[in-house]
Amino acid sequence: MIIERNKDEVIFKLSGNINIDDLQDMTDLFEFKEISKKSKATQKDVDQLVKTIKKGRWEKSRNELDL
Repeated sequence: MIIERNKDEVIFKLSGNINIDDLQDMTDLFEFKEISKKSKATQKDVDQLVKTIKKGRWEKSRNELDL
């Protein structure tokens, strides 16, 4: 693996036989880091959002399953 940095970007050069799923996981991580570094959300904000999403998902599943 070769890592190059210039003024505007970082370039990773990998062998052609790298597992594409592993490469996608790494890409997702880098994308997450880029997005989250701009966020002003606190951990408390994130926890509340997750709680709200999970509650909505459970209510939807419960209705779909007639529970």
